Amino acid sequence: MRKLKLVGLILVGVGISVGMILFIIGFFKPKIAGVYIDSNPSSNIYIDGEQVGRTPYRNKRTPGEIVLRLIPESFENPLAPYDTKITLVQGVETVIKRDFGQLQDTSSGEIISFEKIDRSQTSLVIISIPDSAQVVIDGKDRAFTPHKTNFISPGEHKLTLTMDGYLEKNVEVKTHLGYKLTAIVQLAKAEPSSLTTPTPPPTGTEETKIQIEILSTPTGYLRVRKEPSTLADEVGKVEPGEKYNLLGEDEKSGWYKIEYEEGKEGWITNQYAKKVSAGTLSTTPTPSVKKPSPTPAKIVTPTPLN
Repeated sequence: MRKLKLVGLILVGVGISVGMILFIIGFFKPKIAGVYIDSNPSSNIYIDGEQVGRTPYRNKRTPGEIVLRLIPESFENPLAPYDTKITLVQGVETVIKRDFGQLQDTSSGEIISFEKIDRSQTSLVIISIPDSAQVVIDGKDRAFTPHKTNFISPGEHKLTLTMDGYLEKNVEVKTHLGYKLTAIVQLAKAEPSSLTTPTPPPTGTEETKIQIEILSTPTGYLRVRKEPSTLADEVGKVEPGEKYNLLGEDEKSGWYKIEYEEGKEGWITNQYAKKVSAGTLSTTPTPSVKKPSPTPAKIVTPTPLN
C-alpha cells in the first residue's frame, strides 16, 4: 500500500514538473506579429523612425503599436506621404495597402487586421474614411459604414465601397473562424481624369509613332495591370526587349497604357519601361499578336499566423 502511495506521489510530482516546464517554455517563447505593406507607386517604409525597406514588404515584429510612414517614389508629380499608427496583434498579420495621390484626399488605401474572438464565430467590421459610405458585400448585402456583422461565412469576400464625390473602392478580404476581421478603407476624392492619350492624325497621313520598350526586370517579365496600380488585377505579362505602341499615360503615376495583345489593353509601370521612337509610320498600325497571357496571380489576403 505504501509503495502504491509512493508511486502515486512520484507520478503527481512528474506531472507538476512537466506542466511547469511547458508553462515556462510558453511564457518565454517569443511573441510575434506579422505585417504586410504594399503601395502604388513603390514607397520607402519607416517604422518608428527607422527605414526598414520598400514596398512590397512582409516581416514579423514584436506585437504592439508602431508608427508607420510611407514615402512614395515619385518620378513625375510629387505625391503625399502617408503617416499612421497601427497596433500589431500577436499571432496575426496586419495588411496595409496605399494608392498615393498628390494630396491626402486624393489618396486611397486599406488596413486589414484580425482579432481573436469566440472559436465558433466569424465577424467582419468595415470602417470607411470618410464614414457613411455605402458598402456592398459579395455583390448583394448592402449597408452603410461603419458596419459590423457576425453573420458572415469564413472564406473570401469582396467589399465594394461607394460614395458621392469619391472613387469606387474594391477590397478583397478573407475571413477566418474564431477571428474578427476589421477593414479600415480610405476613399479617394474624385478628380478630373488624368489620362492623356495621343491625338490621332487625319486618316491617310503619317506620324512619328511613340512606342514603349520593356526593360530588364528582376523576374524576367513585367506584369500588365487592368488599372495603373500595383493593387489592380493582373491581366497579362510582357517580356524585356519587346515594344508596344503607347496608347496613353497616367499623369499621377507615370504608368503607360499599351496594347499587349491584339484587342487587349493594359497598364505597365514606367519603372521598367521607356519611351522610344518607332520612326515615321502610317496611322493605325496592326498590333503584334502575342501568345495568350498566363493566369493572373492571386490577390494577397491577410492570414492569421497560427
